[in-house]
Amino acid sequence: MTASEPASEGLVVEKNPIAGECTQCGAATLAAYPVLSEGGWFRVVKCQTCLHSMDREPWTRLGPVSLTSEGIAIA
Repeated sequence: MTASEPASEGLVVEKNPIAGECTQCGAATLAAYPVLSEGGWFRVVKCQTCLHSMDREPWTRLGPVSLTSEGIAIA
């Protein structure tokens, strides 16, 4: 690999732009995306300028991973 070649992409998080302004810095650069923290997976809306969290709600236990057995009821 040379300096002009990009490194492998690895994981890519899709960030969805959200309309509005940051209550902390006033920038209009909000985005919604999943994050993994010490408390598990969360769906967040964060300012992309100062990283202030505008909204944070718990997500599924495995985040973006869905098991094929999800939703199967065992009687």
